[in-house]
Amino acid sequence: MTERSIAGRLLGLDHGLARIGVALSDTTGLVAKELAIIERKSKREDFEKINRLAAQHQVIAFVIGLPTDLDAPEDKFTQADKVRNWVQAFAVTTTLPIILWDEHMTTVDASEIARRQGRKLRDHVDDLAARVMLQSYLDAVRDGLAAPPDRPHPPPEGGQKAR
Repeated sequence: MTERSIAGRLLGLDHGLARIGVALSDTTGLVAKELAIIERKSKREDFEKINRLAAQHQVIAFVIGLPTDLDAPEDKFTQADKVRNWVQAFAVTTTLPIILWDEHMTTVDASEIARRQGRKLRDHVDDLAARVMLQSYLDAVRDGLAAPPDRPHPPPEGGQKAR
């Protein structure tokens, strides 16, 4: 039988061109909540902020939303390709596992949550989109439809992973 529990907090990231939505799970891996919206600056600054949040909340893995565009031609560079490239660059800055998870319809769901919370129409919902995506992953693990994250890898000899 596959292990279906998560022993530690996960950080969910909703990558956008202007902002990165951030959500955090509880330590039992059952509930996600919105945490922050990071206004994009540079990869270096963004990665530092994300890794600082991960350390502050003792995160054991990242779950990053991967957009899907089933209608995109195979030769077209898509938003999913942009996210994969960003994840490759981010992975060099952390020893924590990274899970890519489908973020289909998260912005629509996040907008509905924002409306129910009484957020203004112009308020950003990136943090809520990250929450919806992370909750989807947590539910899939609980239901046996996804594997929990691997244990974090120890840093290579000599300290931190190369930057």
